[in-house]
Amino acid sequence: MCGIFGYTGTKKTAANRVLKGLKTLEYRGYDSWGVAVVSDQKTESRKADKEILVEKQVGKIGNSVLKSDILNLKSNTGIGHTRWATHGGVTDTNAHPHLSCDSSLAIVHNGIVENFQKLKKGLNKSHNFKSDTDTEVIVHLIEDEMKNKGFSEAVRSTFNKLDGLNAIAALSSSGEIVVAKNGSPIVLGVGSGEYFLSSDATAIIPHTKKVIFLEDGQFAILNKKGISVYSLASGKKVKTEVQILDWKAVESTTGKFPHFMIKEIFEQPKVLRNAIISLEKPAIDMAASIKEARGTFFIASGTAFHACLAGTYLFSKIAHHHVNTAVASEFNYLEDFLTKQSLIIALSQSGETIDVVEPLNRAAKKGAKIAAVVNSLGSTIYRMGSIKVLLGAGPEIAVASTKAYVAKVAFLMLVTYALIGRIEEAKKLLIKSAKEIERLLRKENISEIKKIAKTLAKSEHIYTIGRGVSYPTALESALKMKEVSYIHTEGLAGGELKHGAIALISKGTPCIVYAPDDETFESIISNATEIKSRGGLIIGVGPKNSESFDHWVPVKDVGEASLIPMVVPAQLLAYFLALGKGWDPDKPRNLAKSVTVK
Repeated sequence: MCGIFGYTGTKKTAANRVLKGLKTLEYRGYDSWGVAVVSDQKTESRKADKEILVEKQVGKIGNSVLKSDILNLKSNTGIGHTRWATHGGVTDTNAHPHLSCDSSLAIVHNGIVENFQKLKKGLNKSHNFKSDTDTEVIVHLIEDEMKNKGFSEAVRSTFNKLDGLNAIAALSSSGEIVVAKNGSPIVLGVGSGEYFLSSDATAIIPHTKKVIFLEDGQFAILNKKGISVYSLASGKKVKTEVQILDWKAVESTTGKFPHFMIKEIFEQPKVLRNAIISLEKPAIDMAASIKEARGTFFIASGTAFHACLAGTYLFSKIAHHHVNTAVASEFNYLEDFLTKQSLIIALSQSGETIDVVEPLNRAAKKGAKIAAVVNSLGSTIYRMGSIKVLLGAGPEIAVASTKAYVAKVAFLMLVTYALIGRIEEAKKLLIKSAKEIERLLRKENISEIKKIAKTLAKSEHIYTIGRGVSYPTALESALKMKEVSYIHTEGLAGGELKHGAIALISKGTPCIVYAPDDETFESIISNATEIKSRGGLIIGVGPKNSESFDHWVPVKDVGEASLIPMVVPAQLLAYFLALGKGWDPDKPRNLAKSVTVK
């Protein structure tokens, strides 16, 4: 959940580099932040030749500046953290980094130390705890271990005592950083005379494209001489592979757009066109693996799950092929029928979602084959897959996923048609989808969406309904609006209305109705009429208008790919609803981009 960034090198600009790195990572956590740097500038108040100076602040880091003189220190080494609170309230004291008693060590942490209370009880009572966090226990444990061990060995020993899925970066006043991980992501950057660590490669891209993805069960030592990676279990050095990222730094900025969310919505036509080129072969290979498997399972969380559910409908309708789909966090309770012939296809934007990682580990122990469909090269899920597919949507910064969803659905559509040997047909449908999204994003069409958003802004509840392949669209649309507007929005299968939900409809209750020109049209219009007769306000989305619609958002029919442009009006509605209410659409409350804790 949280963001970690660190720097060491020949340039004496550590504080500034760490601050900028954290600003890139703010989407991972934004209730508080902090920076720690090693200073060798003596003052009367400092007892040691070198010590660690820390500044911490509550609130979003986006437009923040360092208030103390820490920014002007000529420091070579520093670490920082932007927090998504798990243990302890949102206060300056609970913000990271946390210091040892003698201020010679600092720690930042992503994850949850499940046994922190037991570890805390075992510490010498002379330790002075200042926060309510589990993280502070780690730095005091390292401090104790250093009574008879060197810095890196003390970090290794301490990390091996932690239960749970964690990543830490420890800073010593000697100017060395030790980072260790088990579950939560860490990427190391290799520059020219300078070295970086980050929770996400997007923060490293502006400095270097050469990266090392730290594996679970490894720790690394960073200093001005370079990076060395070791096994947490044995302490022995391990070989590492430096990879070259082809992402561009400009992709991690908003550019001409006011927010990442709207920028990423506008990037969707490009994502679709790229998918046609880059995902054709992976789709054909995936189709071959599906044909060989005895039991295929889609698993994912949140938006990615909605893409999986859409894939289930596409596989059934077009390819007449059965697949099983499950919410990843529930898959552990459905795994008993997995065999060595099973194929698990996991979809994830970040490739780090713990609710997906955990069942994949369990499935791997049963010998099931794992296919990873992710948007992040080198991520945990990517490395777990014997079949690896990179979506190629580019960095997605806004917490509410848009372009990654479209990329996932596009890939599943390519796989669907590859199963029946008609992938060229899928490519043509995706081109039509890209053109239709471009039409929807024209100024005059966005103006109409804004008007509808103003109407919806007054609502306490919104409902979205669809049938067939439009049902996942209804679910995804509801998720987008509740994520960023904080209006309760519920997605339903149209046929389920009369099984309870219609009791919630009263005068003025808005309902978005997905009405594509397919076999579901008459039935979903009937549902819309039922809602309207009870006072509901109907917003129709589809190629044909209806007397039941109070507002109509025309979306041209693009055949079996219609579900792709169909979701765009809801993405835009969510964005403009957030703006109208004064919320930040990129950083919704209580949410983070990558869910790396249970």
